[in-house]
Amino acid sequence: MITVDALRNFGANVDEGIARCMGKEDFYLMLVGRALDDKKLTVLEKQLGEKDIDGAFETAHALKGMYANLSLDPLTKPVSEMTELLRSRTDTDYTQLLEEAKAQFEKLSAL
Repeated sequence: MITVDALRNFGANVDEGIARCMGKEDFYLMLVGRALDDKKLTVLEKQLGEKDIDGAFETAHALKGMYANLSLDPLTKPVSEMTELLRSRTDTDYTQLLEEAKAQFEKLSAL
């Protein structure tokens, strides 16, 4: 089970995340658990591989919102960068940012 201390060690701004959850730590931890069940990162990887820029933007934007609202900063950073590049329809290799997001997701999942 994920704890507040483990999330802090991961780099999440736990106090900010809990504040967004009306100060309810158990609600915050439940939402973090739901974020771990979310499969949008896999969808994003597929969309990027298929060069579906519009779909990838929508998925990255949704992930950015979820991770940012939970203050999961190590995940928010690479996904935010991807979102902005996709928003401007930048034709680039997203591999490094995607791999960073996947690595941070794995670290979070291991907590």
